[in-house]
Amino acid sequence: MNKYKTLAALVATALLATAGAASAQQSLVNGGGASLPSDLYKGSTDSILPSNFSYAVTGSGKGKQAFLENKIAIFIPTGTGNVHFAGSDSVLSQAEIDTYNTTYNSASSTTKFGPLLQLPSVATSVTIPFNKVDPAGSSVDLTVAQACGIFSGKITNWSSIGTGRSGPIKVFYRSESSGTSELLTRFLTSACQPADVSGTTLKLTGGVPAFSVQSTFANLFSTIPSNFEAAPTAPNTNAGTLLFNAVNANDGAIGYVGPDVIPNLKDATKVAKLKGYSPDEVSVAATLNTIAPPSSAADIANPAKWVPVFTNPSAGYPIAGYTNLVFGQCYRTALPRTAVRNFLEAHYNLGATGTNDAAVRAHGFIPLTQVWREAIANNLIAASAPNGLSNANTCTTGVGR
Repeated sequence: MNKYKTLAALVATALLATAGAASAQQSLVNGGGASLPSDLYKGSTDSILPSNFSYAVTGSGKGKQAFLENKIAIFIPTGTGNVHFAGSDSVLSQAEIDTYNTTYNSASSTTKFGPLLQLPSVATSVTIPFNKVDPAGSSVDLTVAQACGIFSGKITNWSSIGTGRSGPIKVFYRSESSGTSELLTRFLTSACQPADVSGTTLKLTGGVPAFSVQSTFANLFSTIPSNFEAAPTAPNTNAGTLLFNAVNANDGAIGYVGPDVIPNLKDATKVAKLKGYSPDEVSVAATLNTIAPPSSAADIANPAKWVPVFTNPSAGYPIAGYTNLVFGQCYRTALPRTAVRNFLEAHYNLGATGTNDAAVRAHGFIPLTQVWREAIANNLIAASAPNGLSNANTCTTGVGR
């Protein structure tokens, strides 16, 4: 069990908000975004971001916006200067990359920041916590069809799951643009069959209701099912914690969160298994190792190629993916450039055990495989690489944040 997974996590919303606000003060290197890895990045005793980094918890959507548009006010309302990085479980779209390049990385750009770097940071599962006690103490092991039915609104009573439980199901979801929602809906889009979601208010694809990959969960539906409710939100607060608290405060509730807020990932009386696997049983071989890093010059230079996405893996817990870091390649001054390099070199350490691996595992995440870590270090961090951090041929005078 993670050392942070205690009962105190269920009542610590105010403390988390305070810690989040403190971490969002102006620093040498300013960033923020995804709430799923926020405690790993900032706010706990083994957080991995250096003390001269800030991290504002806004959700992946606002995190990407703050970085791509260089709007520090999204992270720090009274802040000035540059946004140096974002954390996002949501993959940058080609449209987002193209708009950024046109605005900040083209011959016609009035402000030249140079290319962006999108780096997978750690692998993660998306867990399904629930609050429905079975007097017999049975576990919940969902089939794919049952997961599809619950999150589409087709299954609305616990009796349909066959665990000895009964009563209405209440589904809590993230209201903001969230990479956690994107990871969940990516799996559902791939795995769910038409019969699993027929008769629901999911938007139509080919004339029938179907899931689609969405970072904003409500965008799945033409009308939100009546048994669904948006989880509470609060500035600079881990949204996963708030959703988890909402599930635990409502009998019959179910939801989806990252692994870091779950007290015990193996407790299937409170956190659902899926296809027979607990959310700490992501199969590295069947999932993380199935996609190789970019190797051609064109793919290495394309940030969209650097984040593997998974749909419905053949083995292991199936809702899995990466949470990512988005940095600028170029910096105009030495202090932030050095600070960014020091962090990235430590995080993608090429030793047998990465510098941050112990903290990554303690928070319920999975370190990158050695193959991916080496590819990132050699192609995106080494200054000698054409796409590497602060490469002198790309990051010329006047180019950078």
